Amino acid sequence: MLHSGNRLDIVIQAVVAGALVVAALNALAGLLGGWRWYRCEASGTFWLLLRIGQGSALTLALAVGSLAAAGKYSSVHLFYLYALLPLAVGFVAEQLRVISAQTILDRRELADAQAVGELPEAQQRVVVAEIMRRELGVMALSALVVVFLALRAAGTAHGF
Repeated sequence: MLHSGNRLDIVIQAVVAGALVVAALNALAGLLGGWRWYRCEASGTFWLLLRIGQGSALTLALAVGSLAAAGKYSSVHLFYLYALLPLAVGFVAEQLRVISAQTILDRRELADAQAVGELPEAQQRVVVAEIMRRELGVMALSALVVVFLALRAAGTAHGF
């Protein structure tokens, strides 16, 4: 039979492990995205890793919420900020990604994607590559911010 202290240790270990998994998955996405951004290369693998990392952050937030609903609270209130803020970071990053594409179109005085399609093929490729690179950079950076937050969540999980 487990003593209540042992159950508490298991909760802490599970939360720390979950936060470290979130950090590791987002680190993979962020580092690959940064490398692909640097090399101006598209990457389907980056987008897959990014979505997996975002899903892991959502899973951690749901687990932390479930613990709170079950009456298991952390005495370190910053823990909740670090555990839940990755969701906000992902949401804001997605908005910035959309805005970044429009910024490039505006800078080139193009109304929309259809206007890009009317450009000569070589210019279309340049515009698409510029949009892809900016989106990749925004999302890779967001993944690296999530790494920092997840590591802080792991470091403050001892308050349960």
